[in-house]
Amino acid sequence: MMILRLLADKEHVGEERDFLISDFLRYRIKVDEVTRYTSLITMTQNTTVLSDTLPDILKPKMVVRLYHDAKMAEVISNQDISKVKPRYDYPNKKMHLPDEKQQINLFLKEWLQLSLQLGRSSVTHHLYN
Repeated sequence: MMILRLLADKEHVGEERDFLISDFLRYRIKVDEVTRYTSLITMTQNTTVLSDTLPDILKPKMVVRLYHDAKMAEVISNQDISKVKPRYDYPNKKMHLPDEKQQINLFLKEWLQLSLQLGRSSVTHHLYN
């Protein structure tokens, strides 16, 4: 529901919506795909200064699938790690936390709440031929 509020129910492929949180921090939601029942969006965090010099670990990125009928969202990938399992044995080869998926969902929730509470929004439309 929070993502739908941020998108203002206007999902078009290529649309990007920036949320300026502070003078130094912004979140971006980009609509990658829209079908009859689902949409695919990418959320990224970036700074407005020194962005090119920051390592990727300091620039979080999530790909989220929205299910229109169920009004649900599923994190498809986080920091380019896809297919996150609901639970992991610990320790494991990739050192995922036992509740990795829950942690990612909480992070997404906090990201969305911050965008709704503090974000000043701008929308950019990119037309694909």
